[in-house]
Amino acid sequence: MQPRNMSMSGVVDLAAVKAAQEAKAKAEQARAQAAREGGAGAISPADLVIDVDEAGFERDVLQRSAEVPVVIDFWAEWCQPCKQLSPVLERLAVEYNGRFLLAKIDVDANQMLMQQFGIQGIPAVFAVVAGQALPLFQGAAGEEQIRQTLDQLVQVAEQRFGLTGLAVDPEAEPGGGAQPAPERPAGPSDALLEAAVQALDSGDLSGAVQAYKNVLSEDPGNEEAKLGLAQAELLQRVQGVDPQQVRREAAEKPADVQAQIAAADLDLVGGHVEDAFGRLIETVGRTVGDDRDTVRMRLLELFEVVGPEDPRVIAARRALARALF
Repeated sequence: MQPRNMSMSGVVDLAAVKAAQEAKAKAEQARAQAAREGGAGAISPADLVIDVDEAGFERDVLQRSAEVPVVIDFWAEWCQPCKQLSPVLERLAVEYNGRFLLAKIDVDANQMLMQQFGIQGIPAVFAVVAGQALPLFQGAAGEEQIRQTLDQLVQVAEQRFGLTGLAVDPEAEPGGGAQPAPERPAGPSDALLEAAVQALDSGDLSGAVQAYKNVLSEDPGNEEAKLGLAQAELLQRVQGVDPQQVRREAAEKPADVQAQIAAADLDLVGGHVEDAFGRLIETVGRTVGDDRDTVRMRLLELFEVVGPEDPRVIAARRALARALF
């Protein structure tokens, strides 16, 4: 089986920003608790690779994903590519020193989990971050590709969810374990971000948009607020629209810029990231002047929603450049 890259999930819903905020808060609480206990709770490198079954999935994967990215290796004893891939993942789990946890799932013994993840073939590798499943790749993959994927996963987990990984016992790992991240003192932006989360929680999208703008007025470089604002504005745009009517108009009026933009918003909210990007890139290719610029600007806004490090955004930026030039 040839490797097939599977891009990271970009499904957007009303709880997306709130979930990220809660995950960060839990991660910070866990780090603070470990610091108060003088580093207690550090684990052995051997504990970075675990076998998981259906009975323990919620405890070992879903709950643990609130403190560390959990990479899932779906494998089987009869699968020859699995025998090549699994040892590489196990070695990298130790090398990354707690930045992710590797969970191994035997598909023959856990077919329900295989079905829930929609797996068509093995080996298949997923990650779960703050309860959200992210497809990584399927099939045997080279170590360089695996490292690039893991680096991206670790970056997304830290930047969006505040997950800096597990503390590994330095006595069990010669050369020292991961150093705990210093606690950042609370500032004015934290209160403003909390106001944005509360507004989202209550369904006040206008209030959330304004709250994120308030954060950015105080801290223009705040990535959390940029992401939150892009998502809140997207949700505000699709609130109350008739999806069937929007999609019907987009199908009947391919040259109507606003119809295509509205349909792209719905595509993204529904998790159809490539469809949203592809729709707008095609529209850029057949428009000129102000219409083209309007579509391009909306596409850039949708890039912000998904995140600049997402491989689908990187690919769409290249496609956009080809459409423009």
